[in-house]
Amino acid sequence: MRLENGERSTCHPILKSGTDDDGSPPVSYSPALDGEGLLVPPLNFAMVDYGVFRSGFPDTVNFAFLQTLGLRSIIYLCPEPYPEANVEFLNANGIRLLQFAIEGSKVEEPPLVNIPEETIREALRVVLDEKNRPLLIHCKRGKHRTGSLVGCLRKLQKWCLTSIFDEYQRYAAEKARVSDLRFMELFDISGFK
Repeated sequence: MRLENGERSTCHPILKSGTDDDGSPPVSYSPALDGEGLLVPPLNFAMVDYGVFRSGFPDTVNFAFLQTLGLRSIIYLCPEPYPEANVEFLNANGIRLLQFAIEGSKVEEPPLVNIPEETIREALRVVLDEKNRPLLIHCKRGKHRTGSLVGCLRKLQKWCLTSIFDEYQRYAAEKARVSDLRFMELFDISGFK
């Protein structure tokens, strides 16, 4: 679909018949879409690696988009129970939910928010196991808990700390936490191959 300025749209509309407005064959998806016929990714959605995605908490409007990813697993980093509508979506699509309950914190006190290192290690083992892919990592907003897990993955991928921190900052923005950056900096990758 072309925008007014001639660029192609990154939104994917459902077209029932005929051709796209630029004469190309129509794009067609079977999942139900939002009210305007667009696939809507969750907040802070991005590809992390081949078969690994990150985002904030998916809502029902995001389900059609998530179906296009062919997910096998979702890593959920919050302690709260998964909503029933989301559980039904997972069951209907054969997606396995793996919950790693990491408490959130709205304040920077104490100076190091308790990110349980062993929980991050367990979640990383799931991410590294290719039979769990494609997978989505998410917390509430896709910033702190998700950013910390992805940052630890980046250390395993031998990224430099500056690049890890830049990526974290891109999603956390003004809400970036020094304690998360410190956790990623000190995270010991020696137990992984």
